[in-house]
Amino acid sequence: MRPRSGPTVQHRVLAARLRILREQAGVSLRAAADALGAHPATVRRIERAETGLDARQVTELLRCYGAPPRVVEPILAGLGAANLPGWWHRWRDTMESWQQDVIGVESSAGLVRTWHPALVPELLRTPAYAAGLFRMQYPDDGPDRIERRVELLRERQRRLCERGTALWALFPAAALLTRVGDPETMAGQRRALAGAMEQPHVTVQVVPLEHPPHAMTAMPPLHLLRVPAPEIGDQAVLETPGVRVDLVDDPEAVMAHRIRLDAACAAAPPPETPLPDLATG
Repeated sequence: MRPRSGPTVQHRVLAARLRILREQAGVSLRAAADALGAHPATVRRIERAETGLDARQVTELLRCYGAPPRVVEPILAGLGAANLPGWWHRWRDTMESWQQDVIGVESSAGLVRTWHPALVPELLRTPAYAAGLFRMQYPDDGPDRIERRVELLRERQRRLCERGTALWALFPAAALLTRVGDPETMAGQRRALAGAMEQPHVTVQVVPLEHPPHAMTAMPPLHLLRVPAPEIGDQAVLETPGVRVDLVDDPEAVMAHRIRLDAACAAAPPPETPLPDLATG
């Protein structure tokens, strides 16, 4: 079994296929559990990718659902890869449990949209800026642990760039005036943002200080993730800083967040607008 590090997209896809096959066959959770000699909660955990995919259990479920060989064979062939730990597994000692789930989806996303109400969005942060925030968020961490957190962020950024994932970020100009670290850290962050805006797969919109309230005003950090797999719908990551982070997959809830973010982006200056001057906003 794969050590716990959050399910990969391959795992989520196979788990979703098992749920779809059960529903198409008209088999209840109880009946599926009886076929395994287990509790219905076990089947639910399998379908939610909350546990490793055991070959014996999967084979028995497929038999229970009457799945034909053309369906069974690719599922069984994919179990090995689905049970492998994600690339982020070696950083799990510095990760929150929610990060493992979020990064599992983000790692296969074709589009990431992000909003932050007060700071430069995470995926656009420089190492120095990120380290400054980590020192504030994790005051008990020593330098080595902070560096581990920075390493993880850099690897996430590198992989998104390597895959050509589209990143669309919206944040207020106040983020550029909120000093994180020393002045050189902020100057470096600004240069990095200007460089990111030149990349074809990155869209950056900055809401001016004098801008009227918009659809995302006073909303907590929000991220929308789109994975090119039909079994997995769009996901929303909603942060309540210092309290909790929720990975939302309910289609109606995700759509509501997307509509709100769309409205805010439509009201903001277009992406080609230069960054506001730090001295004047």
